[in-house]
Amino acid sequence: MCCRPAEIRRREFIALIGGAAAASSPLPLCAQQTLPLIGYLNPGSPETSSFLVLAFRAGLKQTGFVEGENVAIEYRWAKGRYDQLPTLATELVQRQVAVIAATGGSMSAQAAKAATSTIPIVFNLGVDPVKLGLIASFNRPGGNVTGVNTLSPALEAKRLGLLREMVPQAATIAVLLNPTNPDADLQQRDIQTAATAMGQHLRIFNASSEADVEAAFVGIVQQRADALLVGNLVFFVNRREQIVALAARHAIPAIYTFRIFAESGGLMSYSTDLVEVYRQIGFYVGRVLKGEKPAELPVVQPTKFEFVINLKTAKALGIRISDNLLSLADEVIE
Repeated sequence: MCCRPAEIRRREFIALIGGAAAASSPLPLCAQQTLPLIGYLNPGSPETSSFLVLAFRAGLKQTGFVEGENVAIEYRWAKGRYDQLPTLATELVQRQVAVIAATGGSMSAQAAKAATSTIPIVFNLGVDPVKLGLIASFNRPGGNVTGVNTLSPALEAKRLGLLREMVPQAATIAVLLNPTNPDADLQQRDIQTAATAMGQHLRIFNASSEADVEAAFVGIVQQRADALLVGNLVFFVNRREQIVALAARHAIPAIYTFRIFAESGGLMSYSTDLVEVYRQIGFYVGRVLKGEKPAELPVVQPTKFEFVINLKTAKALGIRISDNLLSLADEVIE
């Protein structure tokens, strides 16, 4: 699979961060006049999202667009401050971008939609974009918005079931959520509904900053939770190294959303392929630049899901993985 974090060469990384850091500085006048301009909006930070930007660029390249050659990109990063997204979206509109890639969840998409009803927007989010009022329907979005729907909340029951099979003796499972993200409420309802059906006791812990994550793990240990489910929220993707390290330090078996957690040492993950999602966003942005209308581009829904187990982490935790789980895994990291 392309564009894994471990595969990013030093030169590519430096070029990427340099380009993203230049987001606050206007492009040279000649670039503004000669290259179509893409706005890239994200609630995270460039340092933790570099491999996703590479995937986005790969999608663009599939349609013939290469940053710095025949297209320019204005990056806007909220760096975890979700309240800044509306301002950043407005800045992109003022820059008269040709299309906005509203990445990283529903808040980016909603901020972009509130900022413009005419500039095309390509999103990725896990909640239902019809219920959010972003599109009219999945097949015929209408208006100026389309994108990728990762179905993330619907996967929470599956994640909980896999965690229970990995740790069948778990009396209490902790759930880590970020209350500042509006998607967290929907995720909590989905997880609680699944837990009730399974007869599983949950404890909810909230974190919206680095210090909160540390405090949450103190609470998880004090409450003697037997396992942990980490919610599908951008903040946790950006803090994955910290979260995985704390889970290892406290010997807490955990399931995460995207495979990058398992690659970073997390016990296991179950999700759509995040790199493929960002490639698809870039591909759709390229199609829009070529003249296709978002109103006529169906919202993409992934059909492939990845279950990844980190065998080294399981051994460190003293967990024996069942033959059934091993047979279900798409990849086992040894």
